[in-house]
Amino acid sequence: MNDADRVKEFEALRPLLFSISYRILGSVGEAEDAVQETWLRFAASTTRPASTKAYLSAAVTRLSIDVLRSARVRREEYVGPWFPEPLLADPYEDPERAVELADSLSTAALVLLERLSPLERAVFVLRDVFGFEFPEIAAAVERTEAACRQLLVRARRHMQAGTPRFEADRTERQQLAARFFDALKDGDVDGLQQLLAADVQLVGDSGGKAPRLAKTVLGASNVARLLGAVYPALLGIDVTCEPHDLNGEPGAIFHDRDGKVLQTLVLDIADGRIQAIRAVANPDKLAHLGPVADAWALDREFRASRRSGR
Repeated sequence: MNDADRVKEFEALRPLLFSISYRILGSVGEAEDAVQETWLRFAASTTRPASTKAYLSAAVTRLSIDVLRSARVRREEYVGPWFPEPLLADPYEDPERAVELADSLSTAALVLLERLSPLERAVFVLRDVFGFEFPEIAAAVERTEAACRQLLVRARRHMQAGTPRFEADRTERQQLAARFFDALKDGDVDGLQQLLAADVQLVGDSGGKAPRLAKTVLGASNVARLLGAVYPALLGIDVTCEPHDLNGEPGAIFHDRDGKVLQTLVLDIADGRIQAIRAVANPDKLAHLGPVADAWALDREFRASRRSGR
């Protein structure tokens, strides 16, 4: 295989490799690093694999498992709730597995995946998301096929325990999200409350590196009042709200007056209501979206504006 052919084959598979790694790791930066390391190993290889797809998928899976194992301690010591890095779009498309791909990309699904061991997570992603056969999976995770089947059973049990009873279709989700962000901008507490599930949760991930909107807030009334008070005030100091799908779910990216990224917000919608609102403000998780705002300075301006009654 000459260098040009090697590059062409790798680039054709890059979207798949990133998508596998991101679902295992929940990190854009770490997934990109794993894909790059996979390329370096492929480029240095002196033999042509029987299946380039199987070879590269196995390589990026093993690298991602290693990274996840080393990241586990950091995540256990993480300040506050841990959410995956928001992803604007999945680069890998497969019409035959579109539903599995979309479901597995959601913030809710990635949070559920955190319950799994690295091996369970890898086996679940390869089998139930990307449809790999068990011989390929066994080679990727360096376990027997029988062991992989057991890992998959355990992974499915964990994942199914947290699956919503009824998922809204895409059109319904987008319409509900549009109503939510309209009400948010207007500070319409009653309008917000009508869109929220009775047991809705508002949870923020700042990692201790940015001001947190609040600790976890529970209940439609509490969440609506907080949102209705805070976000119109943020808009008053020139923060802008740009509705945008994130991880395949309705959400928004908030920017400061200079266009720098302040935080993201993702809506988990099921049963015709918003079940959870997840905010990511940790600047380390936002850098891939663009220049990041100084959240602490903005927080001081926000508090000063509240005190002055502006």
